[in-house]
Order: sequence, then structure tokens, then C-alpha cells
Amino acid sequence: MQALKQSVIHVKLLAVLLLTLISLFCILGSPGVNATSCPDLRIIYARGSGATRFDNADYQAFKSSLESKLKDTNLTYEFDDLDYPAIGIAGDNLKVALGAFVSGGEAYEFGDSVKQGISKLASIVNNSTCKNTKYVVAGYSQGAMVISGGLEKLNPNQLIYSATFGDPKVYLPEGAGPVPIACKGEGLSDYRAYVPDCRAYKGLLGAKEPYATADYTGKLGTWCNKFDIFCSSHFSITSHTSYDTDNLYEDASRLIFSKIANYYEFKNSYASPHDTAFLIDSTQSMNYLINNYKAEALKLAKETLDKGGRIALYDYRDLISGYQPIERCNFESCDIETFERGLNEIETDGGGDPPESLLSSSFQVMKKLKWKLGSTKSLVILTDGGYHSPDLDGTTFYDVVSLSKQIDPVNFYIVTIPDRADIYQSLAEATDGAVVIYSDETFSLTTKIMERFDSLPRVEEESEDSAQPLPHLEIISTNAISDTEYEISFSSSGAKTIVILNDAVLGTTDQNHITITNLDNTISNTITLVPLSSSRRGESVSIELKSGSSGETTTTKPPVHFTIPKAPNTGSHV
Repeated sequence: MQALKQSVIHVKLLAVLLLTLISLFCILGSPGVNATSCPDLRIIYARGSGATRFDNADYQAFKSSLESKLKDTNLTYEFDDLDYPAIGIAGDNLKVALGAFVSGGEAYEFGDSVKQGISKLASIVNNSTCKNTKYVVAGYSQGAMVISGGLEKLNPNQLIYSATFGDPKVYLPEGAGPVPIACKGEGLSDYRAYVPDCRAYKGLLGAKEPYATADYTGKLGTWCNKFDIFCSSHFSITSHTSYDTDNLYEDASRLIFSKIANYYEFKNSYASPHDTAFLIDSTQSMNYLINNYKAEALKLAKETLDKGGRIALYDYRDLISGYQPIERCNFESCDIETFERGLNEIETDGGGDPPESLLSSSFQVMKKLKWKLGSTKSLVILTDGGYHSPDLDGTTFYDVVSLSKQIDPVNFYIVTIPDRADIYQSLAEATDGAVVIYSDETFSLTTKIMERFDSLPRVEEESEDSAQPLPHLEIISTNAISDTEYEISFSSSGAKTIVILNDAVLGTTDQNHITITNLDNTISNTITLVPLSSSRRGESVSIELKSGSSGETTTTKPPVHFTIPKAPNTGSHV
């Protein structure tokens, strides 16, 4: 009898253990092929509004893109589609005209959904008993707001990388103003991974300012599809729901995998192919540096070829002495033997005055080379001198930058001595490159170039359409009918206006007068109005609706800032 009781107890314990394991599996989500209870890497994705957990196209596309690279490593890893409400808001609201009566309805639930997502994310990352596990976090749409809003609550030392896609709270200060500096390719945010619209400034539903602290430098990237209404200045719902079909998750996976490879110190074989052209200053003053520069160029050339890239080699001097850039080999003709032979043929001589003809030479080289679509493009300039601006043949700084952008861009990496670094900073920034200061002790040009993986441009040159004035909206009056009902009148140069209550898109209207009812007067309510033209959206204007002011009518100027709420509700994904 005693033996029978012990057998029953053992069966019960096994059953409890089995149920516990099943529960843990459900909590942890979808494991990778190498998953363990404490994996090396945990990848958490936050889905968009209304999407089904695990069974949604964006999570599946993100997971498959990154897992296809991770499966060939020795890392243990797990994927999870964050368990949070990801609340939807009844229908494709942007296509529903707003009438005279609108109920707040689920508007309040949306903000709670985002807050719950942030809390759940912070709990998983900060309270894990797996102290050696590192995290990658990513999110789309409402989920992107969970990620960007949650970063300040996370320990950045636990994160390898964080990514947001179509974030309605994105903040890109370089897109502000009538002529944004982003349209000149200048001042791009560190986290701007792929935002082709140079006028992208603040998201449709607001801006998280700052978008990231210094702790996340190099650990955060944002992707905004070209015409996505929620994060660009354009007006496309389709663009917002096409991150999977437009392969932006694949692009992001290369960046994320490069960060993982760098952290765990293994070779990354999934970077996009590189087109790397070298332009070496061969004037007499370079005599003491030329051999060191050649050695570094050869090292970078070998690694570029080893990773399936292409190389080209030119040298330049000064047009004042009649010296045109000399092609030693191009992308089609350059193998490592040809490249090394070309390096040996470069001799220092002449030069004329101290500045050299870099602008003219780089313009000629970029135009002559046949750059490969989808490659990561670099022009590596090795020099010890300054440059004529404009050049002696009339080539200007902006001619060079414009051609760089047109090509995809071509990123300029200028290797120079400390005294010349400041001279080249603006050229490097304008082409999304960098200045590399030469010293005998530390010289890591190869690492700096080869860490790059991006096949998509961070920003594209402004088109004729995008240069047109954005629609403008101005508040005429607000009238509190009661604590729960407001009338708002406004003028707009746009054809339609998006109406947003707190964290939810209510719909659009072609009228200049709306009534908002059924407000919760126990909280602070904000109405945001966004003017739309046929293809563009203008800056939002927000009005804080104060309770307890029944019958009071005010005429106000709109706030000059871009205040806004939270996430989307468009298409099948949101």
C-alpha cells in the first residue's frame, strides 16, 4: 500500500512538473532551435494594434528574417511576441468620415494598452533571473510606441539593440522647418536607420522627446517606410502596412545581426555587399604617411573582397598642377593583385598650393564608377591636406553631396591627420560618413567601414513633390458645451483633417467644425487636428480640453509645437 501511495505521489509530481513546463513555454513564447531556459539572446517583438499574437505578418517577417541568420550560429535564443493587449480601435478609421458626433469609446483603452505593453516589457527585461541573457527588442506601429516609450525604463546594458518600425511617436529634429537640414543630408539622428522622407519630423500621434538618451547611441534604429502617414510627412496607409512586403524587416535584420555578431565576437557573413572605392592623396606632403595609408587600404580591400564586395583605386592631387585623378583599377577590373599593384604604382610628387582638388576628383570618381544597386557604398579618402571649395574647375561642395545622395548615397570616410579633422567634418556628415583621425597607435578604418551593413539610404534627396508647402491648420475657437462635450472650429489649407483624441485616431473630416462628446472629464483630454492634402500631411495642432468650463468660448492661436497621441489603426495589421 505504501508503495502504491508513493507511486501516486510521483505521478502527481510529474503532472505538476509537466503543467509547469507547459506554462513556462507559453509565457516565454516561441523558442529558437537552440533555446534553453536561460538563452544567450531573447528577442522580444511588440505587435501593432489589433494584431493576433504570434499569428501576424509583421512578427513572422521580423522573426524569420533574423532567425535565418541566427540559426547558423552557436547562440541559444528565443523569440517572443510581447503579451500585451495591442488594442484595436474599430475599423479602418482613417477612411471613415468624422460626423458631428464622435464618441471617445475605445480611445482611452488605447493609452492603457501602450502603458501595459511598456510595463510588461520592463518587467521581462529588468526582472529576469537570467543575468547573462541579452535582449533585442523591436516593435511595429503601436508596438513601436511600446519600445520607444519603454526604453527609459529598461537597463541599456541588457540590450544589444532596439528597433522601431512605423513609430507614430518618432522624433527626428533634423526634419523641422521650411527647409529641413535633413534635406541637405545634414544633422541626421544617430538612430535614423531608414527614413527616406527628409521632412519627417514628428509622428502623426506625437513625438517622444528625446527619442533616445545617450545610453542608446548605437543601440537604437528607427525605420519609417517612404510614404507612411504615421512617421513621414506623406499620407499613405498602404505604406504603413507594407513593412513586411517591402523587406524592411530583412534590412533591419542585417543591422541587428551585425550588432549581435559584434557583441559576441563572431564573423558576420550576412552584411550587405560593399562597394568601396579608395581615393588617395599622392601629393609630395603625403610622403611620410603614404606607406601606412597604403597598408590600411590593402587591409580594408582584402576584407571587402572576402565578404563578397568590390573595390576600386584612384589617386588625386591638385588641378593647379593639371593633375586629374588616375584610375588604378575599377569595380570590374580590381582583384587583390591588381589593387596591390596599383598601390605600389602610386608615388608622391607635386601638389601646387596646400589645398588639393578633392571635390573635383571625388565627383569624377563617383560619376565614372558603376555602383551596384543594394550595396553599401563607401568612398575612402586618405589625405593630410585640405581642399579647394569650390574647386578650381567650379565643382562645389553641394555638387559632390548631391551626387553622393543620388547614387544611394556614397558615404565619405576621410582619413586625415588631427589638424585637418575639422575641415572635413561637414563633408563626412553630409554624406553620412565619418572623419577617421590617423595616429600611429590606433588606426581602425577597416572596422569602422566593415561594421556597416545598410543597403538602404538613411535619407533620400528631396523630390519636387516633397518640396511643396505642407498643409496648414489654425484653431479659430473652442467652446465647452459641458464637461463632456466640446465644439471646435478651425481653418485649414488641407482637403481633410485627421481628428485624434488622446491616444486614438477617431477619423477624418472635410468640415471645419466638429463636436466631440462623451469625454471622460476625470482625466485630461487632448484633441489633435492634422491637416491633409491629397498626398501630404501638415503639422498637428493640439488643444487641451479643460473640464468644468461649460459655456466658455475662447479664441486661441494654435500651439507652435507638434503635440500628439499614440498609435495607428489602419489596414489588417493595426
